[in-house]
Amino acid sequence: MGVEKMVCLVSRTGRQFQRYNKGRRQVVGCIPYRFKLSSDGKISDEVEVLVISSQKGHALMFPKGGWELDESVEEAASRESLEEAGVLGNVEHQLGKWDFLSKSRGTYYEGLMFPMLVTEQLELWPEQHARQRIWMNVVDAREACRDWWMKEALDVLVARLSSPMIQPKEEKTLSISIETMC
Repeated sequence: MGVEKMVCLVSRTGRQFQRYNKGRRQVVGCIPYRFKLSSDGKISDEVEVLVISSQKGHALMFPKGGWELDESVEEAASRESLEEAGVLGNVEHQLGKWDFLSKSRGTYYEGLMFPMLVTEQLELWPEQHARQRIWMNVVDAREACRDWWMKEALDVLVARLSSPMIQPKEEKTLSISIETMC
């Protein structure tokens, strides 16, 4: 008998529980990635990353959103990846922190990005009707991604994956159950 999963198909909304640092809204995102399968079914060392469309469909980016008061930063990154891209996985060591200007709001935000090694891609997810998701190689994803700070985060991930000697000795990973995100 298979294990049944319960997935909350509604995204969190509103900003009353958002975190701020020195007046800047804190947003957290993930670069979902996987290792491409070769034609013989073996895992290759070629990395693919998952980009999503913006809600209006005009741009491509990585999943990101507000970090809320009732969750850890890793839980927020995992939740955003589930809500916007429909993927689950292991959230790894932070790629960095960037201050960027929100185009729509005209204010500065603080963005924290994490890599997520994808373990599962869901068929149903909260924002499936609002967004497209596309697996790309890192070169195409860097070119397609709208935001400069997300491109920089991707560069950090690529450097980390291509130089295992540089990786932190203990990666903090988070596996989170779907039920805790609703």
